[in-house]
Amino acid sequence: MGKGKLIVVSGFSGAGKGTLMNALMERYDNYALSVSATTRAPRPGEVEGVSYFYKTDEEFRQMIERDELIEYAGYVGHYYGTPKTFVEENLEAGKDVFLEIEIQGAMKIKQKYPDAVLMFVTPPSADVLRERLTKRGTESADVIEARLKRATEEAEGVEAYDYIVVNDNLQDCVETVDRIVKSEHNKAGEHISLIKEIRTDLSKQ
Repeated sequence: MGKGKLIVVSGFSGAGKGTLMNALMERYDNYALSVSATTRAPRPGEVEGVSYFYKTDEEFRQMIERDELIEYAGYVGHYYGTPKTFVEENLEAGKDVFLEIEIQGAMKIKQKYPDAVLMFVTPPSADVLRERLTKRGTESADVIEARLKRATEEAEGVEAYDYIVVNDNLQDCVETVDRIVKSEHNKAGEHISLIKEIRTDLSKQ
């Protein structure tokens, strides 16, 4: 089994990234979802090692000092970061690792892992995005409006992405993402060594 692919998934708030990731993990065995470390407290229903790796500020600082994070960022008074060990162990085991992160973090990942595949998830239109955020029913009108304004910033730098995935129908989107990952494994560069090996063997005959 070859090494897995690192797939970085970004997208608008309300594009359904979390739902998409959960559906992918349920449907396919060869995918792993990277779990972030955070200094914020667990919310009801969240599970250590599944939702996040929960760290104190001091523990998180030590992770930074020991170079144990691929990338990290501060957000609303807390730190979030991607543990290196989890990602690299799964990649070495041949699993394709999905990492849900915003564009700035994705650019840092691409620098460290040039073979990473960047994927941006979007709803089919601004109206659908507005409708999804409103339907959640968990946020006030002011918060929804702030999220919609932030959406314009969330797409800055999207030109650097390899794929734009339109999440209109969840099951169709799941299948699209799976096809993209499989096609990445079939790119010529992935199999050059195999072709060379076959040519060498044939030339001996």
